[in-house]
Amino acid sequence: MWTLADKPVNSRLLIGSALYPSPHIMQEAIRASQADVVTVSLRRQTAFQQAEQAGGQQFWQLLRELELNILPNTAGCHNAKEAITTAHMARELFNTNWIKLEVIGDEYSLQPDPFALLEATKELISQGFEVFPYCTDDLVLCEKLVEAGCRILMPWGAPIGTGKGLINPYALRNLRQRLTDITLIVDAGIGAPSHAAQALEMGYDAVLLNTAVAKSPDPISMGKAFAAAVDAGRLAYQAGIMPASDTASPSTPTLGTPFWHQQSS
Repeated sequence: MWTLADKPVNSRLLIGSALYPSPHIMQEAIRASQADVVTVSLRRQTAFQQAEQAGGQQFWQLLRELELNILPNTAGCHNAKEAITTAHMARELFNTNWIKLEVIGDEYSLQPDPFALLEATKELISQGFEVFPYCTDDLVLCEKLVEAGCRILMPWGAPIGTGKGLINPYALRNLRQRLTDITLIVDAGIGAPSHAAQALEMGYDAVLLNTAVAKSPDPISMGKAFAAAVDAGRLAYQAGIMPASDTASPSTPTLGTPFWHQQSS
């Protein structure tokens, strides 16, 4: 059990609700992942509400049955004004002050716009939102977001949907070492359970992913794999990982090593 924005949660895996082959598989995969928090796009929600023939009502019924914490996001927003407006709509619709704040600055890499992100963050925090900003691993930006009032940061591991894992471990470690009192969640780029375990081994509090589970040939089994990986990574961090060494060291010391000699007759 740990605390995320003043709410007790069990899992250190946050999961998305998009891209699954069907609403039913989405529900079963999320259950298999043991996640306590699911992200939902407001635009996706509106589209489903307006298109009942497309399975929207079924989708939302299945999502409600999961009884998880909903983390609405501002996916698809490209400036601060648009993100702020979307956040207000999400608060009314989902009855939560949580918002995963995304302000995309580059269409090719889907890299967040640091200037618009900071602008939107300041405004939303002043209006009572708990902002979960999706950001790069830039230390100065992250420090500015903390100064603006963020208790949680969500730096990327790699660009959204690439599955490349943690492409800059140095920067991520630096964030963890410098921002010791901030909840840090690696968001985007996680492609394999080993990537999630690596983030938790660094001391990150959680990971957020979607594509790696939703687009897997077997989303339900992949959800189980990520649940196990997150647990393993956290346990390894708590236990203390052995430091890497450039020189070999025998696992059995020379002194005290038993020897058996065959006695001659």
